[in-house]
Formats: sequence, C-alpha cells, structure tokens
Amino acid sequence: MFGLFKKKSQKEKLQEQYEKLLKESYDLSTQNRSKSDSKAAEADAILKQIEALDN
Repeated sequence: MFGLFKKKSQKEKLQEQYEKLLKESYDLSTQNRSKSDSKAAEADAILKQIEALDN
C-alpha cells in the first residue's frame, strides 16, 4: 500500500514494454510472421536500451 505512489524507474518502464512486445510477438507468430518479426525486432531494440542502462 505504501508503494502505491512510487514512481517507476526508466529501467522498469523499459522492462514492461519489452515484455509486452515479446508477448505480442508470440501471439502474432501463428497469424502473421512478418508482424511477429517486427515486434521481436522492437523488443530487441528495447533490450539493448536496458543493457545500456545497466552499464
């Protein structure tokens, strides 16, 4: 309850976005492979941003 108003760090926001894109990529993999690949590429770009924040 006390963490209700805690702001998320940039890394936490990127991780949530990364997970969302991976899920979308997985869901699209059975319907449209090219869209799935583009979502995976977006997720990879976000992963690189997360790794850059770690360094």
